[in-house]
Amino acid sequence: MSNIKKMTGGKAMVMAAKANGIDTVFGLPGAQTYPIFDALYNLPEIKTIVSRHEQGAAYMAYGYSKATGKPGAFSVVPGPGVLNTTAALCTAAGGNVPLLCMTGQVPAEFLGKGRGHLHELSSQTGTLETLIKHAEHIADPSKTYSYMNKAFRTMLSGRPGPVSLEMCWDTMGQQWDVEVTKGNSSVDKPDLDDDAVNEAAKLISNSKNIMIMSGAGAQHASKEVRELASLLGAPSTALRSGKGVVSEDSDVGVSSAVARKLWEDTDLLIGIGSRLEMQYMRWLSMMKYYDRSPPGWRGSVTPNAPKLIRIDIDPEEMIRLKPDVGIIADSIDGVTALINRVNKIGFHKGNLDRIASMKAKMRKAIEKIQPQMSYLDIIRDVLPRDGYFVEELCQAGFTSYYGFPVYEPRTYVSSGYQGTLGFGFPTALGVKASMPDKAVVSIIGDGGFMFAMPELATAVQHNLSVVTVLFNNNSFGNVRRDQKDRFQSNIIGADLTNPDFLKIAESFDVRGYRVSTPKDFKPALKNAIEEDKPAIIEVEIEKDSETNPWKYIHG
Repeated sequence: MSNIKKMTGGKAMVMAAKANGIDTVFGLPGAQTYPIFDALYNLPEIKTIVSRHEQGAAYMAYGYSKATGKPGAFSVVPGPGVLNTTAALCTAAGGNVPLLCMTGQVPAEFLGKGRGHLHELSSQTGTLETLIKHAEHIADPSKTYSYMNKAFRTMLSGRPGPVSLEMCWDTMGQQWDVEVTKGNSSVDKPDLDDDAVNEAAKLISNSKNIMIMSGAGAQHASKEVRELASLLGAPSTALRSGKGVVSEDSDVGVSSAVARKLWEDTDLLIGIGSRLEMQYMRWLSMMKYYDRSPPGWRGSVTPNAPKLIRIDIDPEEMIRLKPDVGIIADSIDGVTALINRVNKIGFHKGNLDRIASMKAKMRKAIEKIQPQMSYLDIIRDVLPRDGYFVEELCQAGFTSYYGFPVYEPRTYVSSGYQGTLGFGFPTALGVKASMPDKAVVSIIGDGGFMFAMPELATAVQHNLSVVTVLFNNNSFGNVRRDQKDRFQSNIIGADLTNPDFLKIAESFDVRGYRVSTPKDFKPALKNAIEEDKPAIIEVEIEKDSETNPWKYIHG
């Protein structure tokens, strides 16, 4: 069913986005997008959150999507506005996050002319297509719903990812007879190969020590992955984006540090929605590319590399890292099919004891990573089980890969392999916007925080009560350590001159705390979460005092 309604091109974009489930738009208005924001003004069903920088808007949409699993949306002006969002867009592409960018263009008569109109790029869609899944120009505003539905189908089919739709400045403001339809209801998924599932079941039946590795592509399949792990008595782990798929306080949920030790006698790895960066890059080589397991590379008690089963919706993944058996499927479909084949196999006696013993051993080992572990332990103790934790590229953030237990899906938010410095604080604001009743803690270094510090104004204006734990060592700590250890202490660009962060907090009317010990940190964190207002807790860290966390990441 469809009908024709008169509206501007900008309103058509907003209404078509709403028809596809968008209930929040982050953004920054400008000349070429005024009709979009005018439509938002007149549509209170969609919450509009205005950022102080375009990159902040896109990161907030990223956080919204990470926390909810639903598409996030933002709107910025074309040209430099869109280019300011590309760090977030490439992070979303890397993390399989569905994002919608709604933007403008030069006036229709100037399109493609290279005349030098305001915010003109030689090819905005062409530029974006090198980064994201789909970018399209809406040439006929009367068909805006059709364009939007196509974008959502592309965004959500196969490996999820970001998309962009643009419309010319003048046509966006003009009235059109728009064909109004329902939102997209089609998501393309591959057909399940029963032969591949049967082959995988055979590998499982012939294996003794199985490990499961989850990535971002398994977050929506938490129930199924937990069932498979329990069925097989298999330790289930993750590096970053898959944390929380299987709770680390369950009998089969393990940190990556524990997994590294259990890896020594693992004879089968099941990768679910994961690139398997940990096993085949971090634990093997970050400098040499392997497209399959090299035999005997572990130097462990097992002479041959473990067999590999991969469940992934992206067929290209089976080429990038070739498994013994590849199941091309959505994680829920692939894991469910596998459960149905192996539910009578059971697991070998003693597996759970083996897992529990290694968890206890490695808990003692990682306690030596100080002071990071002391602070992370307090955050875990104070943050509710279903609270959200947003990591960053700082010493506590790296340590959290293995030192911060996660209990629920989607509650650990990461930039994944992109390692996007500065993403954390604005991303946490997007998480809070989507989950206003949940506690949200953002951990960040002094360097990363300064990337998006002005978004404190957004937090206050929109009452986004994120608690920001700011570890201040007056440096880019990782850079400084690398320069000391690998470049004869030739320190360049690593030491930072910082402002008074508490005065910054005060100037934004944000509650500020300053602590220098874990003992002082705990009551400050409890109070900040209970107050449910934007807050900064500055943790003073002596330069070069943090223990190197990388031992338990690279193994």
